[in-house]
Amino acid sequence: MSDVTTPIPVPKRPWKHRDTALRVIIPVLMVLALLGIWQAIVTINAIPPYILPGPVLVAQSLVKDWGTLFPALMVTTQITLISLALALAGGVGFAVFLVQSRWIETAFYPIAVILQVTPIVAIAPLILIYAPSTQVALLICAFLVAFFPILSNMVQGLKSVDHNLLNLFDLYGASRWQTLLYLKLPASLPYFMTGLRIGGGLALIAAVVAEFAAGSAGAGSGLAFRLLESQYRLNIPRLFAALFMLSVLGVVIFMLTSFIAWLSLHRWHESSLKREN
Repeated sequence: MSDVTTPIPVPKRPWKHRDTALRVIIPVLMVLALLGIWQAIVTINAIPPYILPGPVLVAQSLVKDWGTLFPALMVTTQITLISLALALAGGVGFAVFLVQSRWIETAFYPIAVILQVTPIVAIAPLILIYAPSTQVALLICAFLVAFFPILSNMVQGLKSVDHNLLNLFDLYGASRWQTLLYLKLPASLPYFMTGLRIGGGLALIAAVVAEFAAGSAGAGSGLAFRLLESQYRLNIPRLFAALFMLSVLGVVIFMLTSFIAWLSLHRWHESSLKREN
């Protein structure tokens, strides 16, 4: 009698692929249905374009004004991504600095809270006065808004490490930097990814709000100025087209940060592991 056991075949689960397809198809159909309802309301009620344009007219304006809107989109995207990168570096670095000592956290953390709770619209004029250029002012405004969520999540993550693991590292004589590098930073990764997703959206919002406050124009202006320009000229279809581009940019940033989070956590963290039931 042979001792070799026959492996039990794992049943295929086609329903998983169907579920994934439905997750994509259902939202797309919902958006198309809403656009159809919007177009029907505009057409049936004969609403003038300067009051409410239909999706077809907005799409036509997007194509016609692409040469004007796309460079503005690139300016807004650049400001958002640079400010987010600076917020990531600053938030992680400052969080590591704060958790080194309870006294350091007590002394410096309230300053970060004050910067966070102060409305960016209130301090944007001051930043515009003291910043060397409008672009630098926009970066500072977007940085300040995206900085605190990353900082607070990172601090929480660094302070939420299992005490038993900390004691184990102490038992084996690990230095403070070894504990930070091999235990605290990996353990705080889920918190960091949460801050990244939040900070990405806030950086875009702050970039647009700061540009509203700055009122910058010319070749280096972003989508916020194009919104104001369209409003002043009563070019409502272009205004809706610019809004659509901002929404798409926000969705892309969210999807990108979510993908980075999944890529970092899907092999080991409970929030990204697939469950069998």
